[in-house]
Amino acid sequence: MESSLEEERRQSLLVRATEPEDLAEYTGDGSVDFRGSPILKRNTGNWRACSLILGTEVCERLAYYGISKSLVTYLSTRLHEGNVSAARNFTTWQGTCYLTPLIGATLADSYWGKYRTIAVFSTIYFLGMAALTLSASVPSFMPPQCVGSVCPQPTLPQYLIYFVGLYMIALGAGGIKPCVSSFGADQFDDTDPVEKTKKGAFFNWFYFCINIGSLISGTVLIWVQENYGYGIGFGIPTFFIALAIGSFFLGSEIYRFQIPGGSPLTRACQVVVSATRKRKVDLPVDGSLLYELDGKSSAIEGSRKLEHSSEFSFLDKAAVILWNERDGYHDPWRLCTVTQVEELKILLRMFPIWATGIVFFTVCAQNSSMFIEQARRFTGKERGFSELQRMGIGLFVSTIAVAVAALVEIKRLQVARAEGMVHQKVPVPMSILWQAPQYLLVGVGEVFTSIGQAEFFYNQSPDAMRSLCSAFALVTVSLGSYLSSFILTLVSYFTTRNGQLGWIPDNLNEGHLDRFFWLITGLSSLNLLVFLYYAQQYKCKRASVA
Repeated sequence: MESSLEEERRQSLLVRATEPEDLAEYTGDGSVDFRGSPILKRNTGNWRACSLILGTEVCERLAYYGISKSLVTYLSTRLHEGNVSAARNFTTWQGTCYLTPLIGATLADSYWGKYRTIAVFSTIYFLGMAALTLSASVPSFMPPQCVGSVCPQPTLPQYLIYFVGLYMIALGAGGIKPCVSSFGADQFDDTDPVEKTKKGAFFNWFYFCINIGSLISGTVLIWVQENYGYGIGFGIPTFFIALAIGSFFLGSEIYRFQIPGGSPLTRACQVVVSATRKRKVDLPVDGSLLYELDGKSSAIEGSRKLEHSSEFSFLDKAAVILWNERDGYHDPWRLCTVTQVEELKILLRMFPIWATGIVFFTVCAQNSSMFIEQARRFTGKERGFSELQRMGIGLFVSTIAVAVAALVEIKRLQVARAEGMVHQKVPVPMSILWQAPQYLLVGVGEVFTSIGQAEFFYNQSPDAMRSLCSAFALVTVSLGSYLSSFILTLVSYFTTRNGQLGWIPDNLNEGHLDRFFWLITGLSSLNLLVFLYYAQQYKCKRASVA
């Protein structure tokens, strides 16, 4: 009842603006203000609102990377885990961080909206950071130090406070991540050509802010953790996530809000059920005879209409109007609008493109796991390309990166053998700069792929599913991390049978980490070929302007 009254109030306000010049002052993408009223362009959104959102992203990423970049080292040196165990725990946690976006995105698109979702999950994030800080600051919660070669295992409470805090961060970060990028993009009106151009620039700035947070955490915070301890090293990111929450709330009055459109998963199920029920019904030759609401408004709140496409024609049967459905109430499990059908078609078209991101992020997962293990053996410490073209370049460059990592490992093992260090768990006399090309190439690949992904999944998604589609993009990071853990487990199992040391023993000088990198190179090459095939077949979304 309350929502219908709210809708009537918004419509009455729009009716008052009868002149074209009055209508032009309002956003045309269905966005509203903090109180749910139609929103004026001149007072809201644009870079003024985005500056606060981007500032929030810098602080949040600084906090996230302040934990993630030192996690493998912390697990190895403080919790006394082996190489494979530390790498597997890291990739499992990282995978969880990028799987939980599905929770945040579903809540944002279906019920809460992006603003409220960010607020709730930011609080969970802060509590997780506080727990980690306590685990590294309070003596009774701190894991025991090694005494000579003896390294006592942490107690159960010490494990619990650390890992509970760690996975609260995973839940908080996941809830925030798909909403911040799409909420920032919502500050630009798709129906305004000038603002639509600015939206493309937003994704570049958004990724720039991610890397600023990563740069500061990877230099300043890591230095603080190594020189002043993890208590201060975790306390600083905790302060910054609190700062991010405060920064975000400052812009409440100038943000533009998209109305939640209900559960997209329910709508997708309705299309499948309805199409299955009408599987024996013939499709009309003229697509305009399929069911759709009259006028400009869509049946899905907060969404523009989508034009009919010829792909996956079986699903069109969900929009066929039977003789007993021509008047009165329509059961959504029996009759769906063309826009609702097209939502599901978009998801199906995007799926192959989405799936190719998994292996890419398996490569990226090595940045903070096996690349670090390899490094400790060295030292003891508008748009030129389309979204799909950017992603393709990123996939290609990342394939080269992991091949370079394999070549560097071959060189490192050669030096270890030449110096008689094969059976010694000591750093080899090689400069860490040998790793610079692989890190540079992964970084370049991630810039192209991540920005391309962010734009692709936002621009191609239905209006009422933007958080969810952004979450799907992030889930590739999760599945890439899980795939990395799975591959590590398989490699460890098959290469350690019959008493063998395996490819990745605790002493890497006795192993064959290069073979692991060549395996990832082969998977990445195959993945690139699959991407190229489906990218050529992809047809872009067409939103109705009528």
